[in-house]
Amino acid sequence: MLTGQQRNDIDKIWKEFWQNGMTDPLSIIKQITYLLFIRSLDRQQELKEKQANKLGMAVQDPIYNEDQRELRWNVFKTRDPNQMYHLFRKEGGVFDFIKNIGRKGGLFADTMRYANFDINSSKLLDRVVQLLDKIKLEDRDTKGDVYEYLLSKLASAGINGQFRTPKHIIRMMVDLMQPQTDEWVCDPAAGTAGFLVSVVEYLRDNYPDEFYKKEFREHFNNGMFNGFESDNTMVGISAMNLQMHGIDNPKLQYKDALSGDNEVSEKFSLIMANPPFTGSVDYDGIELSLKKALNLGKTAKSAKTELLFLALMLRMLRPGGRCAVIVPAGVLFGSTKSHKAIRQKLIDENQLQGVISMPSGVFKPYTGVATAILIFTKTGTGGTDKVWFYDMKADGYSLDDKREMLGKPDENEPELPSLRAYKHEENNIPDIIEKFHQITHSAPDELKDFGADRTAQHFFVPADEIRKENYNLSFNTYQEIVYEEVQYDAPGDIMERIKKMDSERDDLMNELDKMLND
Repeated sequence: MLTGQQRNDIDKIWKEFWQNGMTDPLSIIKQITYLLFIRSLDRQQELKEKQANKLGMAVQDPIYNEDQRELRWNVFKTRDPNQMYHLFRKEGGVFDFIKNIGRKGGLFADTMRYANFDINSSKLLDRVVQLLDKIKLEDRDTKGDVYEYLLSKLASAGINGQFRTPKHIIRMMVDLMQPQTDEWVCDPAAGTAGFLVSVVEYLRDNYPDEFYKKEFREHFNNGMFNGFESDNTMVGISAMNLQMHGIDNPKLQYKDALSGDNEVSEKFSLIMANPPFTGSVDYDGIELSLKKALNLGKTAKSAKTELLFLALMLRMLRPGGRCAVIVPAGVLFGSTKSHKAIRQKLIDENQLQGVISMPSGVFKPYTGVATAILIFTKTGTGGTDKVWFYDMKADGYSLDDKREMLGKPDENEPELPSLRAYKHEENNIPDIIEKFHQITHSAPDELKDFGADRTAQHFFVPADEIRKENYNLSFNTYQEIVYEEVQYDAPGDIMERIKKMDSERDDLMNELDKMLND
């Protein structure tokens, strides 16, 4: 967890950019990311040099050679601001070096080909370098926390309906799915890799001993974490985020997951995502199997991205694979052929386990759209007997644009990073996790009366009843409303009270008139 001083130092860096005319959060994140990458390269070189000195041999696979010494963080940070700025800008300088370092710089280096150095003054560069240098980044947890705090400052929506998923919502979904150590995890709309990072944190919290095992470490670093992202900038940011959290070689692809050249099928055991909500994809660009899944005929011109991603996830999951995905509320009750087709596929051909409706304020200030979480398992043979519905009314934050944290933490629980510890009436998250685990870890006879009350905040609905409702997955469709009987006085009694009030008003008016005329 970051200290108050570390947060203040990061805030000062942010302020320096703003005061020098750089106000776009994503642009600031990119420039800071480049500098953090440069610092990490120098740190790697230092470790190689220390190891070589201990063994009395030459440095193996050096990142910098002697001619490139002036390009190293610990060298240029001591230079005059103008000299430092020149080192970054000149041909063959610091920025050219990181753009051309290639695979020895790790996954992030592969995303640098199209990078631009946008810091526009020597004074700004010097201030940012000196402030970054003060932040201790020796241990993995601190590096990850620093980068997460930077990403939390992305306070504006991206393009095509993309925006950051609140961290406590991501952690809730990860807690619901309980990732295991042998998973193959994927986010086909990776963004900043928030879901993948949260899985990392969950594994470190729940399986610390596994990290001492060579076989698990090999899987963890080389293949366990996968992602697709169509924005090269976001690929770079997600790569840095994962590397800051200790993953050496995540499999991130700069690719539109919905495109025809994505042929990944039945590979992943766990998919977690918040795909783009808005927009549609041109029919000709859609992969054939997704068209079939959504009943898109030859006359179709486009399809909504959220429906295509659901079809994609079903294809990419291996049999028995699980998925938790955020969708706009319209997916639950939309009346088009494609809407119905994907809901029918989830229920009749696979196992839909849960639908968690979330309040419309969860994604503010980005958007006020209502959303839900779908939880399902790929079977290919059906298996949906009944579906659990939960109506989340509160997530521990105010549901306005400020999104201020509500309530106080349990003294016996850690304060952060997630809101699992905030157990109060304005946070349904602990209750959702507890009840879903009760469902998934209990024998059928232990759930005999569980979820039977349709007037409650959660309940089960049989699959046959959902089929009769045209596969509608809206909570309100199945909720029973209890109307309380209200007793009203007889009309005659009400009229008498009105007459009495009129008489008292007339008396007061007469008295006031008399006072004014005396």
